[in-house]
Amino acid sequence: MWLRTECDISFNVSTPTPFILMLRPRNSLHQWVARQTYMLKPHVPVEEYTDTYGNLCQRLMAPMGAFCISTSADVLTADNIDIAPGGPFEEIQHLPPHVLTYLLPSRYCESDKFIDLSKEIVAHVQPGYDQVSAIEQWIRQNIRFNPDSPHFQLSAVEVNQQREGVCRELAHLGIALCRGLCIPARMVVGYLHGLQPMDFHAWFEAYVNGRWYTFDPSQSESVGGRITVAYGRDAADVAIFNQFGPALYPEVMQVRVTQLAAAPV
Repeated sequence: MWLRTECDISFNVSTPTPFILMLRPRNSLHQWVARQTYMLKPHVPVEEYTDTYGNLCQRLMAPMGAFCISTSADVLTADNIDIAPGGPFEEIQHLPPHVLTYLLPSRYCESDKFIDLSKEIVAHVQPGYDQVSAIEQWIRQNIRFNPDSPHFQLSAVEVNQQREGVCRELAHLGIALCRGLCIPARMVVGYLHGLQPMDFHAWFEAYVNGRWYTFDPSQSESVGGRITVAYGRDAADVAIFNQFGPALYPEVMQVRVTQLAAAPV
């Protein structure tokens, strides 16, 4: 399906502030970006680079006063996600080198503390894809997805204690549980068509059966219509913006995802 994403973010900057933004989807095997716009007001010089995980990052210095960022993109993406019931577990010695980092504990995904719970959840489940599917279902049944959760930036341990969180926190728990079984798992941030309420969205991918597969415990089922902006070990790697200095919070942040009737011209 063809989707159009739009994002408007505005800040009131009290002192010149360095920013690193991560707002540009990139072309990949699963999505094709046909058109993009990226506007800054006021315009400032921007340096774009690719980070360790292949994400497109924009580095800039925001001036004092009102600072606005507006982006849009027309992207061809899959209507559905691929699934692989029965897909086998990948032995560690056969994993590609770039996947190995997604086996290790990280700031928000303390996988070394979830080994026992992971084994309990997947008892009598075939190793591989079916284990991740069982983890996804366990989170749906035991952790409440609450877009208005007052808890902020929870780790996997914390969201498991609180028993609720936003999409980012549920993804953290899924990642930690997978890594507790020696299944590589990574955070994904982007857009989801039909998400309610509409916002940036986070889910996770697990590496089984020789490739990455999508899992989204915050939704009743994992569906297509997804546009990826960034991959990382956890939320610390995939923030849509990082600013350095006095804390700044957006005065406006609006996200829209609409389906196009045909390919853009």
